Amino acid sequence: MQRFRRQAWHYALLLCTLAVLGCLLLYPIFLTVQGAFEKVQGEGFGRNFSNLTLDHFRLLWSNPNFFVAIGNSAMLAVATTTVAIVIALPLALLAAQYKFPGKTFFNAAVLVPMILPPFVGAIGVRAILGREGAFNALFGTHFDILGSAKFWGVVGVQALSLYPIIFLNTTAALANLDPALDEAAENLGAGWWRRFFKITLPLVRPGIFAGATIVFIWAFTELGTPLMFDFYGVTSVQIFYGLKQVETSAEPYALTLVLLGTAVVMYILGKYFFGRSGYAMYSKASRAGGEIELKGFAGYAASGAFLVVFLLAILPHLGVVLTSFTVPGQWYNSILPTAWTTSHYREALTARDSFGAIVNSLKLSTAAMMISMVAGVVIAYLIVRTTIKGRAVLDALCMLPLAVPGLVMAFGYVAMTLRWPFGKEGPLGDFVSVLAANPSPVPLLIAAYTIRRLPYIVRSTVAGLEQTSGELEEAAMNLGASRLTAVRRVIVPLIMANLIAGGMLVFSFSMLEVSDSMLLAQQKHQFPLTKAIFAFTERLGDGVYIASAMGVWGMALLTVTLFSASVLLGKKLGSIFRV
Repeated sequence: MQRFRRQAWHYALLLCTLAVLGCLLLYPIFLTVQGAFEKVQGEGFGRNFSNLTLDHFRLLWSNPNFFVAIGNSAMLAVATTTVAIVIALPLALLAAQYKFPGKTFFNAAVLVPMILPPFVGAIGVRAILGREGAFNALFGTHFDILGSAKFWGVVGVQALSLYPIIFLNTTAALANLDPALDEAAENLGAGWWRRFFKITLPLVRPGIFAGATIVFIWAFTELGTPLMFDFYGVTSVQIFYGLKQVETSAEPYALTLVLLGTAVVMYILGKYFFGRSGYAMYSKASRAGGEIELKGFAGYAASGAFLVVFLLAILPHLGVVLTSFTVPGQWYNSILPTAWTTSHYREALTARDSFGAIVNSLKLSTAAMMISMVAGVVIAYLIVRTTIKGRAVLDALCMLPLAVPGLVMAFGYVAMTLRWPFGKEGPLGDFVSVLAANPSPVPLLIAAYTIRRLPYIVRSTVAGLEQTSGELEEAAMNLGASRLTAVRRVIVPLIMANLIAGGMLVFSFSMLEVSDSMLLAQQKHQFPLTKAIFAFTERLGDGVYIASAMGVWGMALLTVTLFSASVLLGKKLGSIFRV
């Protein structure tokens, strides 16, 4: 009887969790799909699918701008992913297999690009590499990243920001290799290059594609960076501006569905085909391999490779910091600003629009973090500690946000507010809305932040539970504690480091979330940090300088949280960013 009651509670928790994920994850995606095929918006398909049509897609196919945009998005994603792999793979090999001067520092410095969203970094890149920027002033060239080189400007900023995801996954894969395989091949006369292409690369391929898939989807659906570079010919920007027509036109739905379909296909290919290893029997090292110490020129060359990438990666950060201290109009065709000020930081912390946005993001991100930590414990417990049917479905749903672009999720939430029980005549229309005269997007923003970052907290908590013996929980129950008390007093303290690390990642990435903030917040007093930064960049005069100061505050926040998470999770940090 006791076992039956325990199983009943487990199934009840599972059903409740699946119901919440169904409402906040699957339903918005379904509405996006439905809206793309509806003849009349808001009426559903009907019993005989009489409201079903493909006309919206035919209109897209007949529009040459659609193919230009989807082609540009694909080329951006391919180029960004390729450049990121070219950067990350050599560094991962050096970090995993060799010792060299400054290795500890450089392993930590790899995380630096992640402390600044690509679209904020675009501000700094424009200041340094623009037509009248520092680069042209230093070398007397006429390189124009805002004109003829917009495409490569977006690629460079995104690749330098996202390559750590591939680096972390590849390093984790390399750590699992059995060094005996490489030694056996070397004893048979195989050189380094042959061993790399025949042994190492095939075995770490799943790790490379795990990170590359996330980078591809991220770059393919990125909204902020193309906007900052005025590169409007991509699908994500078309969806952003098409939001104004969402109540009267199905074209934004069709565009979003194309974006979703492409992202899901890439996720499946990356996870089940490209990332599948044909050498699973060797996926774990049978013994620890010693690192080879590089001395003399070789050691300094390895350090130099990390240093060059580090300097390139912090170039956007440097540009943002310098811009934040520049007197308006005093960094023009010069290597450094000619006049400095700290007034932009005071403005960022005192002005109504800027300070209000920081407060909004703090409140929203804190709420998302607290909810996700509770949800993470419940979900991880069901996945690791129970044997109930449906755990695999729950695990898959929790990882789904990695495959579904944030832009698609945000658009799905907008579509949700146009349907019952929300909408103009719904009973909840006054409490949750985006496009109403007096919108109320706060619940949607919290939900979006929580769902989008749920994989991080679940992966982190699952890792902690897998390392914690279930016998401790059983021992507490044998001493009279209830299961809830045992989990609260015994299990949660033991996995607190994992829980805090995952929570910090949820908080920091929510603070700097772009797509959800850009689409769901429509009025100034409701703007989160990233939406306010974008709004300031469009303001003449001191706007871009205040936006830079706000970006620096965001950088400082994310620096603390990411490095803290790295200390708490160590090498397991890479598993947080895996598909």
